Amino acid sequence: MRGVSLPTHEYAHTASAVLADPASQENQELARNLKKATRAYTRVVLRLRAQAEAEAEQLAAFRRAMPAPPSNGNGRSHHASGPPPSWSAHAAMGHRALSRQGSRAPSPTNSAWSHSTSQVHLPVTSPSERNGSPSALIPRFRSPLFRMRRAPLLQVFVPSPDGDWLSDSSLLECEAELKKAGILGFLRPGDVVWDTAVGDEGNVGRLVWDGRYLIDLEYTYSQIGDLPRYLPTLAFPPSYFHRVIRIAGDKNPICYIDVRFWADEIAANLQLLQDRVKTETPQGNYHTVVRWVHRSSFTIRPPQTVQTPMLMMPTKERRGVDPGWYGMVVVEAEGTNEGLEDLQERCQGGFPPRAGAQSVASRKGERERTVWRILRERR
Repeated sequence: MRGVSLPTHEYAHTASAVLADPASQENQELARNLKKATRAYTRVVLRLRAQAEAEAEQLAAFRRAMPAPPSNGNGRSHHASGPPPSWSAHAAMGHRALSRQGSRAPSPTNSAWSHSTSQVHLPVTSPSERNGSPSALIPRFRSPLFRMRRAPLLQVFVPSPDGDWLSDSSLLECEAELKKAGILGFLRPGDVVWDTAVGDEGNVGRLVWDGRYLIDLEYTYSQIGDLPRYLPTLAFPPSYFHRVIRIAGDKNPICYIDVRFWADEIAANLQLLQDRVKTETPQGNYHTVVRWVHRSSFTIRPPQTVQTPMLMMPTKERRGVDPGWYGMVVVEAEGTNEGLEDLQERCQGGFPPRAGAQSVASRKGERERTVWRILRERR
């Protein structure tokens, strides 16, 4: 109850008091209580995830057991569903990503500016469920602490002598707190852990579990942090980290997608088009700007209908593309020769080699070719 009722600023206030006077018995007792509270909170959140998934599986089993709905005579059933999600991605031009294999990120104080966001999927209730079928009797899981197809936000309390940027020793202590909570065996790649002791500003104190260790957010393209590049974006639902990893500015998040699997389709659909976009002036007004863009698209299909790529997780586990990404993805690059060259470099094998087009290829690393922005306003 302390973990869900205590205001978040109280954690940072207590941590400051503990660091200012570590010998105080009162401060030590407060720190112990908050450590226990965050451990209990984390256990409850993971327990709620297990409950939600069990109920979802039970509901899916009822639906599979239900007879197919009658046809209305034109070959279509009476069940209604929305179109597959459509996403736009834009190449992050002019930025260079730093390879961080096996090492921690540098302090975010000297990083470039960027932004991010995601979308929410709402469940659709079928007519048969509304009319009292057995599946309607299964309670729909609801909790303010966890939502299905969203990353859980777990908590630890580790006062940081080095301020907002956790040192290696503080990071190891955060992992020790997870071990003391007894939940290491229940963590999954993509789970987000928040050190409540360092405050609640932006993504301060937020770390991501990669399956083995806690890792820092990526600060190459954002001052408040983006998801680490070690986690393939397509392995998670599009809205998985929405409001768990916070966004800033124009709400266009960074994602990591290797489009080489769809290179031929992108090459076949490529067009040079005029585009009209609204831009904001320093005075707060909006005006329309006409620009040229190289635009193409590819379709992510279920593995039952076509071969789909397998994504490599940090634990060397291979995952398929999450069903939330099935549908058409539109990709754009600037309507310049450099923009076209950048897109071609990202689609290795899909375009014929160009004479003399080696400048971008020589500059781009393997990971930088997978960096895109999701343009939320184009959905």
